[in-house]
Formats: sequence, C-alpha cells, structure tokens
Amino acid sequence: MEPEGDFRRIAVVGVGLIGGSVAFAARRVFPGAAVVGVDRDDVVTAARQLGAVTVGATDLDAVAGADLVVLAAPVRENLQVLGRLAAIITGSALITDAGSTKRAMVEAARALPERLQFVGGHPLAGAARGGIEASRPDLFERRPWVLTPDLSTPRATVDRLAAFVRALGGTPFELDPETHDHVASALMHVVGEVVGESGLQLSGGGLADTTRVAASPARIWTDICATNADQILPALERLITTLQEMRTHLTDGGVDPLFESARRWRGRIKS
Repeated sequence: MEPEGDFRRIAVVGVGLIGGSVAFAARRVFPGAAVVGVDRDDVVTAARQLGAVTVGATDLDAVAGADLVVLAAPVRENLQVLGRLAAIITGSALITDAGSTKRAMVEAARALPERLQFVGGHPLAGAARGGIEASRPDLFERRPWVLTPDLSTPRATVDRLAAFVRALGGTPFELDPETHDHVASALMHVVGEVVGESGLQLSGGGLADTTRVAASPARIWTDICATNADQILPALERLITTLQEMRTHLTDGGVDPLFESARRWRGRIKS
C-alpha cells in the first residue's frame, strides 16, 4: 500500500547522487508513480539502466504533467530551471530543490504563479562518490532533510512535502532560509561557537567527514560560494582568526582551549 498523499508523476532535474537517490527511493515507495529524470543523455541512459527512473529525458519539457518537481542540479542551474517551469507546467505542482543554499531559491520562487508551490529543501546526506552510479534508495534513511518554506507558503503544502521526505526515510526539519544558509557555511569550531547545539543537530555527513565532501564536484562549491558569500565571509574571518591564534600558541599550550572546544562540539554531532 502506497503512502497517503503520494505523487503520481515525479520529475527529478539533475540525476546525480542526490537526484538519483531521490528517484530510486521514490520508485521504491511509490511503485505506481512515473519517475522522470532530466539530465545529460549519458546520465539519463545510466539512470534508466540502473532502474532509478521510468522515463529519461534531456529536454526540460519532460517535466510537464508532473505533480512534484525536485531540482537536484547545482544551485545556479536550479535557479535557471525554476525560471522556466511556469511556461512548461500548466497545471498545479509542488516544486522543491536539494541545493545547499536556500535564500536565492526562495526569493526566485516568489515569482512563480500560485499554481506552482515551492518549498526549499536540503537533504543532509551524501556518499564518498558522486554521480548516478553512487545513488541508492536508502541514502536518506534517518538523515536530516531541511525544509525552508517562505512565510507565505501554505501549511498544507509544507506538510505534503514533509510527508514525502518521511516516506523516503528522511527526517524533515524546518528552518528559515537565512538561518539555514548561516548554519551551512560554518566549520566545526566555528559552527559550535556561532549556532550552538541546535544547529549541530541538523549537521549531516559532510560536517562529520570533511574529507568526503571534498570529493564533491567543484561546480557545486562554486555555486554555494556564489549564492552564500555574505555568510561564508564572516565564517572565513572567524576561521582565519582561529588559525592565527593556533599559529601564535603552537608551542606554549595556548591551543588547548581551541582543541577542547572542537572536541566538545564534535561530541554533540549526531552519528
């Protein structure tokens, strides 16, 4: 029996690790739904062969008729796609994204017609490798999935997306876009000092394993920096200050408080 409030045609734009895993999980949870993947020809060919999607396409027009659209490309590409959806989808649909920064997406979504409801999303999950070949249906199991609704977003719309997230195994949390982007910019010691334990409860695998996220495609980080510079700059300044303190006190024991702080905050990350 499929979950209540399910979607009948789900379009995933950008079928890499995250988008492919959304497609895989949706096919498992909603076996009666059509799952459409939109990406380059080689990517959608692989997605079809792996069974992640029922329909693969290179043209964005394939999202027409979808009642749920998941934008899982890099942030600036998601922004471009978002601007084209109103001309392609003539009926009503719920639109979300999986990007690592949210303010630009939420702001752009305010121009959508009322029939297209947008709720920003950020699944905090990942893997050592990227791409469709690394995607899997259980990627989101017990992982936080941040939702960033606009103040004008109907409660029923947010609840519908939250139900979808839970159906895929994720745990939905709600944050305003500004708070999300602030949290997303910080590193271990900086996060602990700036956002405290409540922010760390939303930490994903990338914060617990910075060497893994370093394997992400460069374009993803370029878009994160471009859409979140005003939050990254203060975090960098704080990090630079911390590193300068470490350099000054490397041999006199003055680094002990910094390592103790890092140890304390690291201990609060949920495994």
